[in-house]
Amino acid sequence: MTKYLFFSGKGGVGKTTMACATAIRHATEGKKTLIVTTDPASNLADVFEQEIGHKITPIRGINNLSAMEIDPDEATKEYKEKIIGPFREIMPEDVLASINEQMSGPCTTEMASFDRFIDFMETDEYDVIVFDTAPTGHTIRLLELPVDWSKHIEESAKGSGQTCLGPVQTIQDSKDKYDRATALLKDSEKTSFIFVMRPEELSLYETLRASKELETIGIRSGEIIINGIIPEEVSDIGFFRKKYEAQQKVITLTEEAIKKPKRYMFLRDNEVKGTDALTDVGRALFNGKISSLRSPSGDITSSGEFTVEKPDIDNLWLPRNETKAIFFTGKGGVGKTTISCISAIYISEKGYKTLLVTTDPAAHIGEVLDIKVGSEPIKITENLYAVMVDQKEAFRQYKERTLSEARGKYSEEMLMAMEEELNSPCTEEMAAFDRFIQFLEGKEYDAVVFDTAPTGHTLRLLDLPFDYAKQVEMMVGCAESSDVKEEAENRFRAIINTLRDQKHTVFSLVLYPESTPILESHRAMLDLKEAGIETQLVIANMVLPEEACRNDFFINRRKMQIRYLKEIRDRFNLPMLQFPMLQEEIKGLGQLKQALINLK
Repeated sequence: MTKYLFFSGKGGVGKTTMACATAIRHATEGKKTLIVTTDPASNLADVFEQEIGHKITPIRGINNLSAMEIDPDEATKEYKEKIIGPFREIMPEDVLASINEQMSGPCTTEMASFDRFIDFMETDEYDVIVFDTAPTGHTIRLLELPVDWSKHIEESAKGSGQTCLGPVQTIQDSKDKYDRATALLKDSEKTSFIFVMRPEELSLYETLRASKELETIGIRSGEIIINGIIPEEVSDIGFFRKKYEAQQKVITLTEEAIKKPKRYMFLRDNEVKGTDALTDVGRALFNGKISSLRSPSGDITSSGEFTVEKPDIDNLWLPRNETKAIFFTGKGGVGKTTISCISAIYISEKGYKTLLVTTDPAAHIGEVLDIKVGSEPIKITENLYAVMVDQKEAFRQYKERTLSEARGKYSEEMLMAMEEELNSPCTEEMAAFDRFIQFLEGKEYDAVVFDTAPTGHTLRLLDLPFDYAKQVEMMVGCAESSDVKEEAENRFRAIINTLRDQKHTVFSLVLYPESTPILESHRAMLDLKEAGIETQLVIANMVLPEEACRNDFFINRRKMQIRYLKEIRDRFNLPMLQFPMLQEEIKGLGQLKQALINLK
């Protein structure tokens, strides 16, 4: 019987490292093991230090272990061909073209990735399959899909027979497949959910929230891994002693709040990369044996100190006669929400009316601000407002508004077709994007700061104007809708131009000085460039203060960071803002305002 292991958690908690170490552990025990990532911002290849891609690839040096990175674009091609292929010999070209057009919406890409993911849950080829899933908010959305799509297919079969994935008769078999997947996800004997967290309040909050969301769809988490614990023996310096004590407090809270089996993983003096380091982590994770706090990733040679000219952030961030949009994006867990909040306060204290927006399904703005943030803008302090794009609320408003505007303009048949199309799960994503661009289009604020979702999903969000325009065209694709189509196309063209206008919009990448965030951020920068969007600032966050690094453990970690800071400078060739690791986890306006000194 195949055992399925799902790893999830807030971005940046070491989820991929723990998943890879677990996969190696099972493989070395003689079990045929596959590790699959469903994260669009995959870094499996970076961690294993070898090419993987959208194919099952043996991992060098580890018998019984293979890996695959599901590529959304490749999965979409395969999915469309699987549905259309059987009809090529029996259907006219115009009918095939119509089906292909119906499957050009954004939901097809989302569903195709999930369909490929389910394929692995229906095979008995492996003893263990490890799923390194996307960061928590998106993972929850992924896991809800089987329920959503099964229901949508069933309802569409009773109506027009159309879905945004194509005609029902071409995808009816998928309903049974998604129903089987739902049952398997809920079967605790075959499937285990493992949450990885850091010993930090925000990470604990996210783990509790995500666990409850899983339980609402009948899935129970099975285990918790607390990663990145500072060892007591290296906490002999005041700065790190305080962090150690704060971590221990969160570990105690976690043990009280979550009555699940737990594993504990200590922080090491270097990043974990390569099979030797991952094997060592696996031993510590499963046996509790720590061979060394030194990672076997390689020796850290002296890198000297590092200085770089501070960027002119006033020129980049402050508005000039029109609304300025500032985007912060990056790998999950790099601190972009905190940086977004600090930046928004900075701009507001310069006298500009500023709106802080999160488009991340696992939104943490309210926790960082220590103020409840909802789906409508609320005042935080002088000149500063905040709002969360709530996908379900955005969907409700979007559907209500769309149908209200359509009544009296179109026939009852057209209205029924529109309502059916609006009920597809992918409309939630489009509705969230529609809400997002309302803030981008608005003129009420001098500056709008966007705390966006992790990198891969952010790029998906930015692709939506193109996909969404196609979806609108399909939804109201007849002569009576030409005005609507033209209006939608003009609107999205204007949004795309705004995103590409460097005077109006600034894209900032947030990362910390380690290999994986650098590689992922660099890929994101190139992908943005391909879409005509230039990144203008890179923020190196969580830089260890030199004065606090006095023992060998933290001296080694700082040397590693300096080496990567130099790589950031050379690889990105952009203005770089260094932001130090702070002694306390930031929470509330008081601490956020104290952190402003690091921008001056």
